[in-house]
Amino acid sequence: MIPDDPHDQQLLIAEYVLGLCRGEQNDEVERWLERDPDAAAMARQWREHWVAAVELLDPERVPARIWREIRRRTGNDEPWWRRGWGSAPLWRSVSAALAVTVLVLALVPAGPAPVTYTVVLQAPGEAAKPGWRITVSADGDLNLTPLVESRYQPDRSVQFWTLADPAQGPRSLGLIQPGHSITIPASRIGDVQPGQLFELTLEPRGGSPASRPTGPVLFIGRAVEI
Repeated sequence: MIPDDPHDQQLLIAEYVLGLCRGEQNDEVERWLERDPDAAAMARQWREHWVAAVELLDPERVPARIWREIRRRTGNDEPWWRRGWGSAPLWRSVSAALAVTVLVLALVPAGPAPVTYTVVLQAPGEAAKPGWRITVSADGDLNLTPLVESRYQPDRSVQFWTLADPAQGPRSLGLIQPGHSITIPASRIGDVQPGQLFELTLEPRGGSPASRPTGPVLFIGRAVEI
């Protein structure tokens, strides 16, 4: 079912673009995009956002044996970059890249490398304009780094939130100062999960008067395991 809340609609389209919707939900979103120009425009913006997010990650060389295994499993010995994917819709490129990533992770033998996460926070409705970057270290410490300059009214505060379990609701990670990096220790962050939501909202001076965001969302994004 398509949610009525604009914030929830943003998240649903972002998940659809990432290929996380399945079955009837995927079909319903596709029908929605076909009949709603605003929703279709939102989907285009999210596609550009995820492409920009990938460009922020440090490149890693994939061993040749893994590429050979990917081509063997997909039944195509021709390298993917020669198959003219550039002419396909952007969402197919993004989905394929994610699928390759999942396959590579499945093929690489398990090792001692610790799990870390990254999050690219983007202003809702802004295409390919990341505002903040989050990295979570192997020790669980979180670093929030600005990618743009932002200024707000002196009677307002910017508050940092996370949402791991919708049943438990959002949890405040404190106030942040626009334009300045901040490191939050693992003891305050807790265990980060793939897809966990992080966002910055504009609140009254001193922070939200409730245990949830009350002001507009400035930047939002979900955790990706790397």
